[in-house]
Amino acid sequence: MQPMVWITVLSFLVTLGLILWRPRGINEAIPATIGAIIVILSGSVSLTDLGIIAETISGAAITIMATIVMAIVLESFGFFNWVAEKLAEKANGSGIRLFWYVNLLCFLMTLFFNNDGSILITTPILVMLLNNMGLKNHQKIPYLLSGALIATASSAPIGVSNIVNLIALKIVHMSLYLHTAMMFVPATLGLLLLTWLLFLRFKKVLPKTVPTKITGRSLPSYHPLKPSPMKHGSEKERSRFMRNVLLFVFAVRVSLFVASFLSIPVSLMAVIGSLVLLGWRWAYLKIPPTDMLKKTPWYIIVFAFSMYVIIYGLNNIGLTDWLIQFMRPMVSGSLLNASVMMGVLLSVLSNIFNNHPALMVGTLTLTHMNLDLLSLKIAYLANVIGSDMGSLLLPMGTLATLMWMHIVKRGKVRITWWEYIKVTAVVIPPTVLFTLVVLYYWVSWLFGGALQG
Repeated sequence: MQPMVWITVLSFLVTLGLILWRPRGINEAIPATIGAIIVILSGSVSLTDLGIIAETISGAAITIMATIVMAIVLESFGFFNWVAEKLAEKANGSGIRLFWYVNLLCFLMTLFFNNDGSILITTPILVMLLNNMGLKNHQKIPYLLSGALIATASSAPIGVSNIVNLIALKIVHMSLYLHTAMMFVPATLGLLLLTWLLFLRFKKVLPKTVPTKITGRSLPSYHPLKPSPMKHGSEKERSRFMRNVLLFVFAVRVSLFVASFLSIPVSLMAVIGSLVLLGWRWAYLKIPPTDMLKKTPWYIIVFAFSMYVIIYGLNNIGLTDWLIQFMRPMVSGSLLNASVMMGVLLSVLSNIFNNHPALMVGTLTLTHMNLDLLSLKIAYLANVIGSDMGSLLLPMGTLATLMWMHIVKRGKVRITWWEYIKVTAVVIPPTVLFTLVVLYYWVSWLFGGALQG
């Protein structure tokens, strides 16, 4: 057993180091895959375990891929360029109003799509917008940094906005509908507090006035998607088309929660929505769906599967048993204690080990602690808050933040890790603690009796 234990632990640590370091810009799926293969060869994960892992992540992976396909189709329509223009128009020359609209955009992008997609698509567009407005470097940082924090933290209110959240839902056998009913209010209140704290932190730096028009409409060369080939007869016609597309995406998003409530596979509704949107694009732009084979980031599935294999290996060699002894006192007291302590613990683990493995380890551990139903739900949701919000304290806490740092650097916006941490150290801890306390009171008031019964 000893060599297997050491091989599994070292595989995890080396894989994590390579993912965070990414030498030569290597895709994070490559070290994760190599680490998973080594863990399998060590014997800590069996072929039976692989079947369980595939069944656990399949629905989450399909849902996220379908969501990304929808985002790519919207970019073909020129939707995100249109949004950037409307953003400048709605700001109406006010730098403060622009701040609130940027954060609202990032919040909605994550809710409609997912946190990684929100960062990848929105950040280059914001860089383009701010550059074309002629803002100085220190004036761009408040918009970009607050947008990144809100985009990543906004995966907490609904589980469907983050692949690791969807996988964790499957592990604890919680429906998307129940997760949202229990989490949407606390997490949204937490996001409002986070946005307000960011505004107070950046208030003196925000420009009082900004241009009302952007000078260019083309995307930056480093944007992951190509500019739209779509032409419209008039601006009014263009706006009407974009609103229709937005309403359709909103309807698809709502259908996911309806499906969860009716016990219909969420992934099925996501796939149907993406297929309809692909057909819509084919009819308007004459672009067949085959381009999705190239444009869709399939590596996300490989990354999620490989990381879960490694975590499952750690679980099988006894990590869960050790964590149970460590975590049991945290959740055995009051429910408020369970919420706060688990959220803080996952925040710390996420900033040390990245939020993907941290949430998987924490969730697997909870399922082996024989907790009553209410304690399990609150502890799990506290884990999600620590993973999605608490992980933002350091740039290495989430892959989305690391991608954001890379994108803004390519956009010639300078922001150091120290500048990032000076902001997050002030806004993230109070946001996490506030959200965890609200979670306890909200779930206890709304669902306590029903869950205990």
